[in-house]
Amino acid sequence: MAHLVLTVVGDDRAGLVSALAHTIADHGGNWEQSELAELAGAFAGIVLVSVPDEQQQSLTTALSELDGLLRVTTHGAPAAASVEAAHAVSFTVLGNDRPGIVRDVTASIAAHALSIDTFRSRTLEAPMAGGTLFEATVTVSLPADEDPAALTTALEALAGEIQVDLTVG
Repeated sequence: MAHLVLTVVGDDRAGLVSALAHTIADHGGNWEQSELAELAGAFAGIVLVSVPDEQQQSLTTALSELDGLLRVTTHGAPAAASVEAAHAVSFTVLGNDRPGIVRDVTASIAAHALSIDTFRSRTLEAPMAGGTLFEATVTVSLPADEDPAALTTALEALAGEIQVDLTVG
């Protein structure tokens, strides 16, 4: 069984996910995991698919024929590596929007040699004060033997420096 990671992008309209799902199913593929979103009129996502080895090439060809509806890029998924037991740390960043917040937060995570599992962000109108707020929810996995306190301390210091609220959960 082959595993493929698909990146998909297209102009948002009804039926995009259905067309992708039909193409995958028509080639014996199984839709295992996905993150899909509409952003500013564009539809984008990433999908993990398993497909019988003998169907991999025909699925890849069929996905390329969706161009005009969706642009699909197919990536071979690496074999699952044995992963040391880990625990997740999630946190939320909320503050006045300004350039560089994502750079600063992700640099702090990278400084601890951690990988981001999920990063979801948005901007929204500040309800009372006016202006625009930036909000991000981030999850990282720490190796089982790593203390989350070091990351939490670094993120709290960063929050004070860039003037955002940080909630670690």
